Amino acid sequence: MDLSFNLNLSADSKAKELDEKELYDVVIIGGGPAAMTAAVYCMRKGVKTALVTKNIGGQVSDTKSIENYMGYNYIEGEELVKKFEEQVKQFEIAFKDGILVTGLKIENDIKIISLDNGQSIKTKSVIVSAGNRWRELNVPGEKEFRGRGVSYCSTCDGPFFKNLNVVVVGGGNSGVEAALDLIKIAKHVTIVEFTDSLKADKILIDKLKEHENHKILLSSAIKEIKGDEYVTSVMIEDQNTKETYEYKTDGVFVEIGLIPNSNFLKDIIKLNNFNEIIIDEKCETNVPGVFAAGDITSVPFKQIIIASGEGAKAAMAACEYVMKK
Repeated sequence: MDLSFNLNLSADSKAKELDEKELYDVVIIGGGPAAMTAAVYCMRKGVKTALVTKNIGGQVSDTKSIENYMGYNYIEGEELVKKFEEQVKQFEIAFKDGILVTGLKIENDIKIISLDNGQSIKTKSVIVSAGNRWRELNVPGEKEFRGRGVSYCSTCDGPFFKNLNVVVVGGGNSGVEAALDLIKIAKHVTIVEFTDSLKADKILIDKLKEHENHKILLSSAIKEIKGDEYVTSVMIEDQNTKETYEYKTDGVFVEIGLIPNSNFLKDIIKLNNFNEIIIDEKCETNVPGVFAAGDITSVPFKQIIIASGEGAKAAMAACEYVMKK
């Protein structure tokens, strides 16, 4: 039986195949900024490291333009992910993309990670950086216009809608906070909320009232996103009358929350009410030898640069754990 994992490597890559027979010092779960940064720090420490991810880049790959990552005045998400990957693969790291982690169990301090291909790998420590996924509307046009008028991050993409009309979907804290960001940039902001009232904190709603260039559509739902090359309008259904009408807009910000990719950890790692992994200042979880970093954790402010910093910190903590063991 061949216990190795197939891996297509470029000529310049030093990355190796994963091997079930190996006992790794650190296994990193995830492929976003936190995971990639952790990988570089672990390899520079000289520990035997593996990285497994379902999708290299994670949410960054879906971000059209980035203007707030140090060292780049402007860079597209896919290009930044490529640079991350190239930097990681300059090392002889065991690397596998396109594979999903389905479980984690602990046996005598050894962490056993189950994969969706039925195989498993063993390690002394784990860094969980599996990230979040955006909660989507799941309506026609959403995927087609992602990066072309549909966004999930007002901080990332807001400046590209200067003096334009935008729609924010969601009346909770995320939605109203996004609207407050966009009100300063956009010509006009329309909040579309499914229920009959905004669910955000009172202090946020009060701040919203200080501005005039916005409108709130309650008991309303986006049923379709339309456009040509870019978004031009949305179809909105009135939840009381069930009538649908077209509403002109230049952009749609979907702000209905994030879903942490933490389901496989529920019975092992302590999570908060949002299913985020609870960590301390050293990125330690409640289980010795299991660390976490990036958007999947309870650390606030989900930003690329913050995730990268947390990944570096988690790597240093994991290496310290391994060295002491």
